[in-house]
Amino acid sequence: MRLAAALAAACLAGVALGQQDEYKFDVGQFEKKPYELGGFLEAKGERQWLDPGAALYPLQFQGVSGPTNDRASAIAELTGTLRRDALRAHFLTHGEYLEDARASGGEATFYEAYLAWQAATNASLEAGKKTQRWGKGYAWSPVAFLERPKDPEDPELAREGFVVAAGSFVRSGSGALQNLSLTALAVPTRSDLNADFGPPNHWNPAAKLSLLYRDTDIDFLWLGEGSRSARFGFDLSRNFGTNLELHAEWARVLDFEQPVLDAGGTLALAPPRDATSYLVGLRYLTERETTWIVEYYRNGTGYSEAQARGFYEAAHAGAALGALSPVLRSAAQAGYARPNLMRRYLYVRASQKEPFDILYFTPSAFAIVNLEDGSYSLVGELLYTGFGDFEIRARAAFNRGGRLTEYGEKPVDERLELRLRWYF
Repeated sequence: MRLAAALAAACLAGVALGQQDEYKFDVGQFEKKPYELGGFLEAKGERQWLDPGAALYPLQFQGVSGPTNDRASAIAELTGTLRRDALRAHFLTHGEYLEDARASGGEATFYEAYLAWQAATNASLEAGKKTQRWGKGYAWSPVAFLERPKDPEDPELAREGFVVAAGSFVRSGSGALQNLSLTALAVPTRSDLNADFGPPNHWNPAAKLSLLYRDTDIDFLWLGEGSRSARFGFDLSRNFGTNLELHAEWARVLDFEQPVLDAGGTLALAPPRDATSYLVGLRYLTERETTWIVEYYRNGTGYSEAQARGFYEAAHAGAALGALSPVLRSAAQAGYARPNLMRRYLYVRASQKEPFDILYFTPSAFAIVNLEDGSYSLVGELLYTGFGDFEIRARAAFNRGGRLTEYGEKPVDERLELRLRWYF
């Protein structure tokens, strides 16, 4: 339909040019509109096949009967931008409703809502709620100090930002250093402001220095001590030709305190230590238009295999007694039940554009492997975008691993998912 419309427009333009002596160029057609509005509506259905014997089952599916859990959800996101001279206002709202065997309910919030002022050609100020998107990684970003964690199974989903105040300065050059920008930020925490960033009554200063040096993107990032311990790091990205991109991240967290469950069943903070995390990855496009993404992630703030195994053993023992103790539930919330809780992971993704000449069709598959215990998650995906502004995505996901391993102890063994989105 888009191709036909383009051809028709070209024919009409040719007729018009044949009837006129000169061509008139309308600059107004290419000027930015004073406002933009868009978003999507989504409906998703999902069936989960459960594992009642998994260590995390009592934490997430207590009281659910039957071997499966059916989930239905609806999501709406609306984004808008208003421009007036040097001022720009932007917002992103997210609302969702979820229903399954455990509960049903919905919520709505602003993911972003901020005001930006272009004070000069090379200087700007921003204030409000905004997602910073630090880092070059696809599935993980260890230098994303001011962000909520990505979902490695859906890393491109929008995420809620924090309320920040920021000022930026940009300078361009013609030598080896082609571009330089410096951004200084503050993330204030109060009892009613950025409460989930950490303890209140801190300003949490941060900074980002970005360079484009000899065609390599480099960022240096820093977060001062406050609601979170001080940390710093860098990332970089470089294209080698048109089909290969390499990227990396490195982060150092100072005086990191980790909640640890000891052999006696007590949850306490381990002595402070400095933790180093890093990521190396690549994107490669083959001649047949297959895109590969490969990343290795070293999570310095993660648990060792022995620590995770100890938690799973304690959870099994508690389930045998009929209920998990409050200590085990607190341990799960403190980190033992979070995704990718251990220290070494591998992400591999392959996607094929329009195989067999099927237009608008992209199949893909990816795996997340825990290199500590050998367990993994495997996801296959079919994506079709040939219905105008509609997108259809089908997924099948499988968690595999032995007893006392991360993916082996997931309460969901398999799931099937169908998602329909309408963009406007």
